[in-house]
Amino acid sequence: MRNKMQYIPQKRRLFRLQPRYFFSNRRVKDRLFCYIFEHDRRALLDLYNALNHTEYEDEQILRVVTLDNAVYMSMKNDIAFLLIGTLNLYEHQSTLCPNLPLRFLLYIAAEYEGLMVRMGANIYGSALVHLPAPQCVVFYNGDDNAEDEQCLRLTDAFVNERGEKTASCIELSVRVMNINYGHNRQLMSDCSRLEEYSRFVDCIKRNCRDGFATDQAVENAMVYCMEHDILSDILLPFRAEVKKMLLTEYNEKKYMKMFRREAWEEGRKEGAVKERYRLLHRMLQNGASVDEISKLTGLPLSEIEAAEQDAHKQYP
Repeated sequence: MRNKMQYIPQKRRLFRLQPRYFFSNRRVKDRLFCYIFEHDRRALLDLYNALNHTEYEDEQILRVVTLDNAVYMSMKNDIAFLLIGTLNLYEHQSTLCPNLPLRFLLYIAAEYEGLMVRMGANIYGSALVHLPAPQCVVFYNGDDNAEDEQCLRLTDAFVNERGEKTASCIELSVRVMNINYGHNRQLMSDCSRLEEYSRFVDCIKRNCRDGFATDQAVENAMVYCMEHDILSDILLPFRAEVKKMLLTEYNEKKYMKMFRREAWEEGRKEGAVKERYRLLHRMLQNGASVDEISKLTGLPLSEIEAAEQDAHKQYP
């Protein structure tokens, strides 16, 4: 029998609205993937078992420790939990980013810092402080072709000014799992909730390819999945909230693609520079921080800060 989603009172169901240009309220879980696996401990344990070929049954041994606004640039990781001596950090991504190992390094450092406080551990003492071993996993469902599984390594970033890799005393590996429907069949078979999520997203993508607008593509996918018992225990009671989550996510991805296409090309004319500043002003007005914009666009902090000062002059 399927494990049902945990009921959450209305006042605790914080879901984001979907204005045309919107930047994230980092206190809210905005992705359906994160919402599913943080609130369904059975599903999260099944996902861990499927990835690690284990057979743990008691979800009470799992303790969620997801970061919240505790990392560089106010980022937070998607899902983090402790289980049997491991610190598991899971990320859901629709784009493949080569800097994921560096981001996980920052996540892990922040998690260990919090853990030391909770333990009352003395890292300057003579006794060895025992730590849970980190396991970093990314679940990818973007549109680019990707292998079922690949590994990103922190050491790939250690390159000198001549472009040569340099020796390092540290390594961090990130497993990247392709969860687009049709990939990683064994993983999907071992974690039914992940397969349901994959099928739901695939249904939305097929509707978009068939020419439906995003709103209608999501609506049609929800109706189909409810009729075929795919995530139905989530979609039936939380239909409106799930739709808002999905539309917000799709709108943000669309906006970032537009930004990169129109405003982040080197050697553009003065008109393109003005357009870039216009978009930066819009992002700042919608609550994005300078650091957050830099992370999302790759633009230097100095340029964004200049745009921020210019915005204050235009809109005091």
